[in-house]
This record gives sequence, C-alpha cells and structure tokens, in this order.
Amino acid sequence: MPRKVCVVVTARASYARIRSALEAIRQHPDLELQLVVAASALLDRYGNAVQVIEREGFRIDRKVYMIVEGENLVTSAKSTGFGMAELATIFDDLHPDAVVTIADRFETMATAVAASYMNLPLIHVQGGEVTGSIDEKVRHAITKIADLHFVATEKAAERVIRMGERPDRVFATGCPSIDLAKVAIERPAAEIDLFSAYGGVGARLDLSNGYIVVLQHPVTTEYSESRRHIEETLHAVAELDLPTLWFWPNVDAGSDGTSKGIRAFRETHTLPHVHFFKNLPPDDFIRLLHGSRCIVGNSSVSIRECAYLGVPAVNIGSRQAGRDRGRNVIDVDYDRGEIRSAIQRHIAAPRPPADLLYGDGRAGERMADLVARLPLSIAKQLTY
Repeated sequence: MPRKVCVVVTARASYARIRSALEAIRQHPDLELQLVVAASALLDRYGNAVQVIEREGFRIDRKVYMIVEGENLVTSAKSTGFGMAELATIFDDLHPDAVVTIADRFETMATAVAASYMNLPLIHVQGGEVTGSIDEKVRHAITKIADLHFVATEKAAERVIRMGERPDRVFATGCPSIDLAKVAIERPAAEIDLFSAYGGVGARLDLSNGYIVVLQHPVTTEYSESRRHIEETLHAVAELDLPTLWFWPNVDAGSDGTSKGIRAFRETHTLPHVHFFKNLPPDDFIRLLHGSRCIVGNSSVSIRECAYLGVPAVNIGSRQAGRDRGRNVIDVDYDRGEIRSAIQRHIAAPRPPADLLYGDGRAGERMADLVARLPLSIAKQLTY
C-alpha cells in the first residue's frame, strides 16, 4: 500500500522550494501525495499562490486559514497557535504516514509541533542553515523535532549532525528550488507580456536593454525598523533610474511597515521606471530572474536560485546573515549609497558563473525515493 505523504505548503516561497518534490512524490508508485495549503499561500494580498498551485495541476486535500492580521510579533505568535490547532485536526482526518515541513517560518513550526504531538514522522526540508532573524531559532528547533532531514548542502548536513541528529537520518539532497531553476532555463517558455499577464502597479516598462529585480522582506528581529529599511532601498532604486520589477514582501512581522513604506514613497516620488507585482508563477519568476541584470533585497532566492543561475545579487542587511553563499552576492547594510554602489558594481562586472552549492537539479527526485524506502520511525535515539 502506498505511503501517504502529507506536504504542508504555507507561502509562495515554500511552494517554489518544494514543487519538484511534490511532482516526484505524486508520480512515485509507492507514494501517495496529500497536499495541504495554508497561511499566506491562500491570501490575495500575498500573491494567492493557491491559484498557481491549482493551475499547475496539484489536487489540494485541505486548506488552512490561519493568518491573524497585523503583521507583528503578537499576530505571528497567534497565527502559529491557530495553525497548530487546525493542522492537528487535518492530520487526524488525513492519517498520513509522514508529514513534510519546509524551511523556517512560523507556519513551519506549527506544522512540526502538530505532527510531533500526534506521533507522525516529521521530515524537515532545508534544516541546518545559518541566517539572521527569528528564522534561525525556528529552523534549529524544528531540526530537534524532526525525524528525517533533507538538507540543501553538505555544510548544512554537518551542522544537523553536530546538533545531535543521527547521521543515517540526514541526507544532503540539494534544494528542490534548484530543480525548478534547472527546468525553467532548460525549457524556455514562449515570450509573455508580464504587464498584461500579471497586472501589478506602475508603468509598462521597456525591458529590452535589461532590468533589475527587487524583493525585500521585513526582518522579524528588527521589525520596527522595516519601514526605514525599505525606504533606503527605494531611494537607491529611484536614484539609479533603471527598469525595475519590484515584488511585494511576505507576511512576516514588519511587512505592514514595509508595505506602508512602499505606498508612501510612491505618493511622494515619481517612479516611472518601477513596476510592482504581488506574485508570479514559479517558472515565470525564475525565467525573469535569469534574464535580469541583478536582484536586490534580502530574499533567500538571491542566495539559492541566483547562485545556480549566475545572477548577481545585492543582499541587504541581516536576514541572510551566515547563510552559505556563492560568488554572485555582494552584502551591504541598510544604506542607499551602499545599495546603489553595489548594484552599479554588479552591472559593470561580468556575470558570475553558475554555482552548484545548493544542488544539481535532482533534489525532488532524491527526496521522493528516500521517503519511499526509508524507515519512518519517530524514535530519535540521539547521538550526543
């Protein structure tokens, strides 16, 4: 009888990071995919990723509305609690043989705790990495809760083992988001009109001579500074006057300050060279990144996918501090002058080579094979 594998997708980024594994699980003869979509992945203001998931042919078994409005520390904690309660009911209903949780967000913690207290084997994807913000604590806490670990790099595997996890439960599969990047650039899609297809706010831009991409999220441990942080980036981009495609932040504490900063800046400054989007389907977003001259902000896509794609990245602030990075990254502080200078340096320099630090494009296939053949036990037997 096929093993029932319940994957919980909670945000647009987590879908992109697990999509190839979803497909591999769905196609594996010894596995049955159960897909739960939750949190900001269901909300229009954060790009309505659920529509992309359904359009790409995945059957959604359950939906979990768990986000408390406010985008601050209190609402993040409350959303985690609501998620734990709702997911416990769903797991009791679906009776999975294993639960998969992704990365390091508060929704990931809700999934991990609910599954663990129900004695369901927990598989954690992307543990063992080092970054700034509350994500660091959450990621390592989930490592201690999880039973199997599918990590993106060899260094991440070493960290998980040093935390006391059994080496035979830790697998350096690579990151599934690299699978998506590999396929997207190997199979170019027909040219599309981004502005007609995905709407957004701002002028229609001429992208034929190059463009930059901006994706900047709040930092949970610095959430009260999120408006100031985004204003520095806005000033830098405004001064450069380059065609810019800007994507909306995620739902973390501080995103309200980030969003208000963008809206207020648009009211007081003319930005004829900037167009703002909520979200794009993963394939189109990757192709857009691949064609860009530079990505600016603090998203892990700059560190992961853009290393593989050879896309120059300006990483701002502390959100990705400590994460393994390739030669495509320049790190800067929340300072408009530093940001502007780093963008100019990247644009003037040769494009960096592709880097396989985060995988070779076969992570999803490896994950499905491991889930199908490994013992699914909750007995930790730690190796301190």
